[in-house]
Order: sequence, then C-alpha cells, then structure tokens
Amino acid sequence: QVQVVESGGGLVLPGGSLRLSCAASGSIFSISAMGWYRQAPGKQRELVATITSSGSTNYVDSVKNRFTISMENAKNTVYLQMNSLKPEDTAVYYCNADLRTAWYSKYQTYWGQGTQVTVSS
Repeated sequence: QVQVVESGGGLVLPGGSLRLSCAASGSIFSISAMGWYRQAPGKQRELVATITSSGSTNYVDSVKNRFTISMENAKNTVYLQMNSLKPEDTAVYYCNADLRTAWYSKYQTYWGQGTQVTVSS
C-alpha cells in the first residue's frame, strides 16, 4: 500500500510564507513526478506546481516567482515553499505522486488528504 501525507498548512498573514511538505511511503518502486494542487471553496482543483524526478518543474502563472517546488528523491518527499502569500492563495492544498509499486507495474497517481492554507489578516 502507498500513503501520501501532506503537512505544513496553517494560517498566515498576507505577505507571509509557509512551507508545505508531502511524503510518499509504502510499497514504492519508483516515482516519476510529484505535484501540488489546490482547491478553493466553490472552485475546481487547480495545478499549482509539479516536479519530475529529474528536477523539471512547472508552475501555474499565478504563483511563478512566489512559490518554489523541490523534491528529495531519497525521501520520496516534495516541498512547496510559498512566499509573498496572498488571500487568493487560500485553499486546501493537495499533493500527488505518480509512482509504480513494482518494476513491472504501471505508473499510477496517488493523492494525499490535503492541508488547509489560509491567508488572512
């Protein structure tokens, strides 16, 4: 079995910073990519940032130059450093991992339960 667990959410003032962490554990053979998504109340879930195991990154335009995604391959862990936070960044942030559990299995996407980020004065 595979578990994906996020941590690091909370309440922060506008202009502040938070660092989210996400660890994948269990029967993991290899991970090809991990990513962060978010869902605000009444809105669809949207991609925030992704990173491949080789280090290629992708960001939604609204977070470029404010958020940084990084990955520790040895720990199957991805981070999201969020700076200059704005009220519109308020959402539940979800992590996912594209991984396979054996050399012969296909890659599948596993999701965490989410962590709340609230940006408010």
